[in-house]
Amino acid sequence: MVNDYLVRLSIRSAMFAGAISGFVFGLFGGTVLGALVSWFAGAIVDWQNQLGFSLGIAQQLLPLGTQVGSLESVSDRWFLVIPGVGLLIGLLGAFIGLLAGGLWAALVNMGVLPIQVTVVRRSDALTPMRRTTDRRQVRTRTRRRKAVGE
Repeated sequence: MVNDYLVRLSIRSAMFAGAISGFVFGLFGGTVLGALVSWFAGAIVDWQNQLGFSLGIAQQLLPLGTQVGSLESVSDRWFLVIPGVGLLIGLLGAFIGLLAGGLWAALVNMGVLPIQVTVVRRSDALTPMRRTTDRRQVRTRTRRRKAVGE
């Protein structure tokens, strides 16, 4: 086993990974936000109707009186609002993740944020380890048989 530091990280793959993770988290958060927006729009419309009925005032004189039509359409089209807001927030999250992944990879490549990696050599991985009586692990050499075609 060898411990060392990563020398170069692909900026393109880091940006791609950041965009995917940002989109997934943004899609989840956006659908929750879209559901809340749709529910609050319906609650406000119901509140406006009850307030207008109990006070006997015209709907235009109530708070948010002129916006009742748009709030009703948001509440009635919840099946379009929830995925639409989810996709918009998901795309915003993907863009932020893309930029963050690129920045992270650039900082790793410049040496500002070193990443320590552990590499197991192929010859070390093939030899099994056994414990000795003094709690140390010792590699034992076993003869490896070649497969057909090697």
